[in-house]
Amino acid sequence: MLEAGDLPELIGQLCLVLALFGCVYLLAAAVAVIRYRGIASHPPLTPVPVTVLVPLCGQEPGLDRRLRALRSQVYPAPVQIICGIQDADDPVIGVVKAVAAEPLAHPLEVHVDARLHGRNMKMSNMINMTQHAQHNTFVTVDSDVEIPPNLIATMVAELQQPGVGAVSSLYHGVPVGGFWARLAALRVNSHFLPNVVVALSSGLAQPCFGAGMALSRETLTRIGGFRAFTEQLWDDYAIGEAVRVLGAKVVMSPISLGHVYAERSAREFFDGQLRNDRTIRGLDPIGHAGSIVTHPFPLALLAFLLGAGEHALTVALLALACRTLLCWCTERRFGVQPISYLLLPLRDLLSFAIFVASYFGATVMWRGHRYRVADGELVADPG
Repeated sequence: MLEAGDLPELIGQLCLVLALFGCVYLLAAAVAVIRYRGIASHPPLTPVPVTVLVPLCGQEPGLDRRLRALRSQVYPAPVQIICGIQDADDPVIGVVKAVAAEPLAHPLEVHVDARLHGRNMKMSNMINMTQHAQHNTFVTVDSDVEIPPNLIATMVAELQQPGVGAVSSLYHGVPVGGFWARLAALRVNSHFLPNVVVALSSGLAQPCFGAGMALSRETLTRIGGFRAFTEQLWDDYAIGEAVRVLGAKVVMSPISLGHVYAERSAREFFDGQLRNDRTIRGLDPIGHAGSIVTHPFPLALLAFLLGAGEHALTVALLALACRTLLCWCTERRFGVQPISYLLLPLRDLLSFAIFVASYFGATVMWRGHRYRVADGELVADPG
């Protein structure tokens, strides 16, 4: 019969087994990342006019450079770039107008519209911008992503393939700032991106990410427009699901975009990380629970603390080696700028702590407002 004093050691042994499975998973993920080729890139069947939608809120490091990259896109058809801003006093307006005045290839428009259509302010911004869209092919780009000169051409080429309803893009982390920004970017490069590649390669998931996306006006209208997602926290995921309901495919562009992280404090860091984990838990509770095996280093340490034996420390070192290898493979495959591997032990411990914390509450902070997540939707939480 199991006695109460045996329970910690039993839990420790379970953690050790999970840690070993986790090491195997990290090695398998490293192989999947190196072998990942995505979809083949196609030349545009017909270069069609494109409207690019860029929602803005506040100044961000390097925004002027990223807007110039959009205005300098290599694309042989008209490109209309719309920057949407909701606050007439937002200092970012001056940055956008300065870039708009420069003599670059594609014109840039600034539209300020304070109307809100739901709790998701980004979707409200998108609704307001589409009223000024002149063309029937849309490319949406987050303001905090670094983009290559062929982004529009590549995404339009994929969108024109038979059966495709929307095109999305993978993204990797680019830190702009100090310690907390590097930790946030490292999570993407060492955890998120490899996990997505495994899901894509195995067919376990068909994600859709809003960092860069392309779809037609017709498809957007058929899924209810951006108005249908004004209460969604993870609007990009919901848009992808809606496109698939139509019977169309959501494909991943061969380009990985650089997502800029500029967290300046522990509070900013933890708010963003916890929001991600609690949203994933709400959207895919089974998958989120199963992701515990992706944390072998903290599991092995926990096993040691619970009395599983000194060999648990050996497993912890093995887990760190596997994580380092996976991070190196991600950098090689996607051309990611390396971030110090000395941060990996702390990054893994924080990732596990946030994973555990995601089960203790359902509130998230988003742009200074507190919400409760219920089935991926936002509910105001004044407490």
